[in-house]
Amino acid sequence: MNGREDLSSSRQRGEIKSVGKSGQISLGKRYAGKMFSVRHQPDGSLLLTAVAMVPESQLWTLREPDRGAIVRGMTWAASAPPSETDLDDLSAKASRLPGSKHSKHSKHSGKTPQPRRSRPSRAGAK
Repeated sequence: MNGREDLSSSRQRGEIKSVGKSGQISLGKRYAGKMFSVRHQPDGSLLLTAVAMVPESQLWTLREPDRGAIVRGMTWAASAPPSETDLDDLSAKASRLPGSKHSKHSKHSGKTPQPRRSRPSRAGAK
């Protein structure tokens, strides 16, 4: 049973709750830890709506153009099978990019960078 089914069946049967001395009401364990918006209706009733809070530091992920880029990246990741990365090939491609630390036109110190190890594939992860 998903959350929507829980809510709709709860609406259909209705419940009466009592507010305790501390001003709190228990909605049951299935709602433990969840956040709710509370709207005070003109008729004196309260409307509780489950909400998800997004930290300010992550709001950029919900705004364009970043949101679209994230969606496109996730769509690509879901359809592209994982594969091993040839680090030598990747390093060679990176060194040909303008402004690259490793390009012959950059102000590189002359040290040879050590290749990073590739991350394990996400085979089977969804």
